[in-house]
Amino acid sequence: MNAPFLILETGKPVAPMRRHGDFAHWIRVAAGLSRDDAVVVDVERGEPLPGREGFAGAIVTGSGAMVTDRLDWSEATAAWLRDAAHAGLPLFGICYGHQLLAHALGGEVGDNPRGREMGTLEVELLPAAAHDALFEAIPARFAAQLTHLQSVLRMPDGAVALARSAGDGCQAFRWGESAWGVQFHPEFSATHMRGYIQARKVALQREGLDPQAMLAAVGAAPEARRVLRRFVHVVRERADAR
Repeated sequence: MNAPFLILETGKPVAPMRRHGDFAHWIRVAAGLSRDDAVVVDVERGEPLPGREGFAGAIVTGSGAMVTDRLDWSEATAAWLRDAAHAGLPLFGICYGHQLLAHALGGEVGDNPRGREMGTLEVELLPAAAHDALFEAIPARFAAQLTHLQSVLRMPDGAVALARSAGDGCQAFRWGESAWGVQFHPEFSATHMRGYIQARKVALQREGLDPQAMLAAVGAAPEARRVLRRFVHVVRERADAR
């Protein structure tokens, strides 16, 4: 039997979207994992972090929290991620998880100087992506679902930038051979994205953005989802080769 993936849950979806399940469920579906293929630990709610042994890899969810708040559970998870990355456990951080992984490894996270980035937007691969196990088969430009206020402002030493967008210079990075962070949400469907825009409507209008135009621009993002599936495939493939 394949070892399960650990999903570290760092938050919950916005309230109107919880009828569709939690982030761990969205990730399992997007990644093609069965219930038996994943173990979920809700670190935001104080569930204890497990040992690394017996897991194929770990996926860190998004969150409404801010890495810069240095919450106790977040800092404890960052320490766990730092040790796991140095031990070679395959890691995949999504949005908050992407930022937390960068922070854990010595990078800098803070408010995105370009403000909120939200909607179905274009992500552009950088040259290093051509030689990356997850991104080498992904088109040079692809649609992704995005919703964030903070960003990775400085990558950890030794990290490689893999993708950017018009609103964020670090949409994806790799540290070492098996730790990745992506600012976009590969687990979001178009339905999830529309729900988030609706939930943030007042804040978007206050910031001078147009929620209706953003809703009209929402579309599918299959290549972004493919990155998450590639992570699962690459981890399994490498395990089989050992």
